[in-house]
Amino acid sequence: MDDELPPENEARKRPGVEREYRSRQGEIVVYWEPKICNHTGNCFRGLPEVFQPQHRPWVLVDAASADKIAAVVMTCPTGALHFERFDGGPQEPQPEETTIDARPNGPLHVRGRVRIVGPGGQLIREDTRVALCRCGASENKPFCDGSHRRIGFSTKNPSTTSTK
Repeated sequence: MDDELPPENEARKRPGVEREYRSRQGEIVVYWEPKICNHTGNCFRGLPEVFQPQHRPWVLVDAASADKIAAVVMTCPTGALHFERFDGGPQEPQPEETTIDARPNGPLHVRGRVRIVGPGGQLIREDTRVALCRCGASENKPFCDGSHRRIGFSTKNPSTTSTK
């Protein structure tokens, strides 16, 4: 298993990014980090003309406006998708507060200023969006890799759980 983090001096725009998709007009770049993508599908349901997982390349940045692409990228709960604007449009915002959304039968979706530190203080990730495993079956802990679907992980609604 590959537990190594990318070297500090790696020639990438963002650590861990394996793909960059640039629009022909230079308005926007979409970055995709497959290692933390758990295939939630917000991207292709939100903008199917741009995000087409069955094709290569799967991100067609010239198929929609930079505004539409940016809006859909921001719905990615894992942080696997990010964007950078070069057309004067707004960049990804830095959330003022951190929120955690415990998804039914799934991961914890965390939004905000997230800093995950491992043993010995090793920085694992800094981001504004992450999906954390809570089923225990992920092969990419602490991140969700979608294993909860494979193992049939189930949660109960906390409002119906007795605390007595």
